[in-house]
Amino acid sequence: MKATTKRKESVFRKIGYFFSDKEKLEPTLVIIFTALFSILLGVGLIFLVSKDPVQSARNFVLGPFMRTYNIYYLIIAMVPLIFTGLALCIIYQLHYMSLIVDSSFYMGAVIATAIGINVALPAGVHPLLAMILAGLVGGLIGILPAILRIKWRANELVSSLMLNYVFYFVGSYIILYFLRDRNQAILASLPFRSTFALPKLIPNTQLHAGVLIAILFIVLVSIFLYKTRWGYQIRVTGANPRFAAYAGIPVATVVILAHFISGFIGGVGGAVEMAGLYRAFIWQTNPSYAWDGVIVAMLAKRNPKYVPLSAFFLAYLRVGADFMSRRGDVAFEFVTLLQGFIILILASDKISNSLKIRRLRKAALASEQESKARTTMPSTEGNTL
Repeated sequence: MKATTKRKESVFRKIGYFFSDKEKLEPTLVIIFTALFSILLGVGLIFLVSKDPVQSARNFVLGPFMRTYNIYYLIIAMVPLIFTGLALCIIYQLHYMSLIVDSSFYMGAVIATAIGINVALPAGVHPLLAMILAGLVGGLIGILPAILRIKWRANELVSSLMLNYVFYFVGSYIILYFLRDRNQAILASLPFRSTFALPKLIPNTQLHAGVLIAILFIVLVSIFLYKTRWGYQIRVTGANPRFAAYAGIPVATVVILAHFISGFIGGVGGAVEMAGLYRAFIWQTNPSYAWDGVIVAMLAKRNPKYVPLSAFFLAYLRVGADFMSRRGDVAFEFVTLLQGFIILILASDKISNSLKIRRLRKAALASEQESKARTTMPSTEGNTL
């Protein structure tokens, strides 16, 4: 009995500590404030452009929860956002701005497609092999901007954007000339083998086991960044590269390792997307999940623990806009405008800076009052004597 009561007390103490610790609570507040602002802004824009604004706003705000299918759709939409958000959390811990995760994700899907078509393996092993190989290819792609930055001081943002175009056309070439289904009128690959598909969590739905894999990666990335020596080196290198080098940390090796792991996560995400949701490769254009991952990682403040919350928010906007466009007169591209406003809000850091300023102001006032109390204590004691 005593052991169980102590455990309960420790759990409640941890929960109370979370809500009292402003540093840990800040990312959650940023996500909530950004979500409320985006929803209000979206409703305002709907009233400006829609002929039936009340119904369109209702579909946008409540659409993701109106039907069970929409809830499943919302969870499925979170999976690629979680993978790209986790990958970019590692990059942003280094204070790098590489977007090569887009190529890692896309090429991971292409590699998984080749394995899903040409390799015969038992169920379970088949998608696992595809994830591993796609992750390795994605990791090798991910280190390219890091090498260009280290060797020739090339800006990683520019080089990654250029390489994204290169690998998109490389992947399209592989699909078009080696894996294409000639019987289809559209550009699509041959169908996957049945053993390649991830199991469904709920029968007769699209909710697949990739959700559990994404949750597993959230835990693994959190442990890697905050509980391992390599994660500590990545964070120290991102905070101050000169200090890291002075402390004996191999900065170049750490940068390449971080980019490889980030690319590996992106490649696995592409394989999970193929094995969980598709029966063939049918992407006509690059889905550009990396740009969505930027929003997810920025909302999460580079902390993988908050990636599910920010991915849920972005998926909520996506599903709401999709539901609204199907039943109203507002196009789905409406959500792109909202994402642009979100990026502007996060880039300005107004919310987080205001929270920090308030916290610092309270701490300064508290310390000032404490110092005044200490200085007045001797004089009062002298008067009493």
